[in-house]
Amino acid sequence: MPKPRILVVLHQEHSTPGRIGHWLVEHGCTLDIRRPRFDDPLPATMDDHAGAVIFGGPMSANDPDDYVRREIDWIGVPLKARKPFLGICLGAQMLAKHLGAKVYVHPRGRAEIGYYPLRPTDAGLTLSSEPFPGHVYHWHREGFDLATGAELLAEGDDFAVQAMRYGTNALGLQFHPEVTYQMICRWSVLAADRMGAPGAQNAHLHRAGWHQHDPAFGRWSRAMLLNWLKAQPALPVEARPSIGQHERPVDLVF
Repeated sequence: MPKPRILVVLHQEHSTPGRIGHWLVEHGCTLDIRRPRFDDPLPATMDDHAGAVIFGGPMSANDPDDYVRREIDWIGVPLKARKPFLGICLGAQMLAKHLGAKVYVHPRGRAEIGYYPLRPTDAGLTLSSEPFPGHVYHWHREGFDLATGAELLAEGDDFAVQAMRYGTNALGLQFHPEVTYQMICRWSVLAADRMGAPGAQNAHLHRAGWHQHDPAFGRWSRAMLLNWLKAQPALPVEARPSIGQHERPVDLVF
């Protein structure tokens, strides 16, 4: 029996799906990686894919670029097919935009770059079998309003909507469950200028935050992904050996 294929949308030349990609492979999936920014096409249907994940990037869902508009429009394909869809950071903002919600810059120019606390709603507590983490990792300067018909899953202070669910199969997360320690180090070097924004944390706080917060965040994220996979009954979601604390994939940029 062929392995279920998950469509993975990335936005930079050397980006990878981080530990989300690792966990998907670990649970019997194959990854079909596309980069529309570099002219990779997106499928017209989800017939050959069991789910889709759109990751983050330094661009904005409000940008006028053709590939940005195409991605936002394309989200209707997995929604119509009722296949699992996961939007992470930019991907969540694209989902919100597709559903008619506003994507906006903070009115005081504040950013969330580093580890910040969130408040789960009652619905948000059902996302994962693990306890909701006290802090999660962010890297964004824009947020999104709750789309009409969507369910609020988590909220924050500077950006009120931090996670939402649309229907039974679509999730939008403003934060980064895919992040690895190597990713944190690379982002904080390659995009160091963004840490000067109001509200952003210094690089040493990112690294310290990993050691303090990632054990709980990682467990929650892995279990959350498993629940997301269950939105597609054909996907194999049986337990597999988990990667160890020091065996995280060595990857990438955004």
